[in-house]
Amino acid sequence: MWLPGCYWTRMKFYIILCICCLYVLQGVGQEPDGRNTLIRSEGTSVLVRIVPPWGYTRIGVKEGSFGEYLRNLPLRSHGSRVHYFDGGEKRNRKVYCAVVDLDIGNRDLQQCADAVIRLRAEYLYHRKAYDKIHFNFTNGFRADYTKWAEGYRISVKGNRVSWYKAKEEDYSYPTFRAYLNVVFAYAGTLSLAKELVPVSIDAMQIGDVFIQGGSPGHAVIVIDMAIDKVTGNKLYLLAQSYMPAQDIHVLNNLQNGNISPWYDLKSTGRVMTPEWTFVTGDLKRFKD
Repeated sequence: MWLPGCYWTRMKFYIILCICCLYVLQGVGQEPDGRNTLIRSEGTSVLVRIVPPWGYTRIGVKEGSFGEYLRNLPLRSHGSRVHYFDGGEKRNRKVYCAVVDLDIGNRDLQQCADAVIRLRAEYLYHRKAYDKIHFNFTNGFRADYTKWAEGYRISVKGNRVSWYKAKEEDYSYPTFRAYLNVVFAYAGTLSLAKELVPVSIDAMQIGDVFIQGGSPGHAVIVIDMAIDKVTGNKLYLLAQSYMPAQDIHVLNNLQNGNISPWYDLKSTGRVMTPEWTFVTGDLKRFKD
């Protein structure tokens, strides 16, 4: 028996349900007023500040791993601006959604590749894995932190680089930062790209780096990932510094505001960040 009242009640229900589903699909990360629902303003770390879109959960990481370190990077208060080494403010605020709470010094040194080096070195330093802290200069010279901490310093005369004894042994943090400043001055995307090993985009891990070696070149680092356990699709977050030296910041995804600041791993081919375009073949990884 056909009941018109029941029929139209059901039709209204399905229409409303479809509208709601469409709203969810088209507004995963945005409120009607433009606020990003994936940002928790009270959060003081990447883990707490930036939540995955609906249906996604953060991938598991090993305790004490580089991935865990990056996921828990401290952030300055929500709304903080990116500043240059000289105190000036980065003009384009659409580039980033958060600022990492890490000093950059007062010299124009910690640029793009340097920021990646800084994060890797900080992680190893705080784990006291001093023997793993080493980076190559552009000319191929290997600068080991343990050698620096033993009191040796680096002499650079043209393309000739050598060690000489100058200080007593010192593993303090200020000495570590002084070591990094020298690395920043003589390393870059060209040298770092040669140190890292290529990885498939499908095998991406937190801590991997999109890098194009050159003058100029650029590098951004994967600082977190999430997965949809039903579909297997993965998302990731990126951080960078840029030129001139500036605060490390978490990048927005200007190509997809529905999931920004997350990037979609299935978007193969080009990886378009706000200030640089990479290709998936640019993905590389630190050797353990």
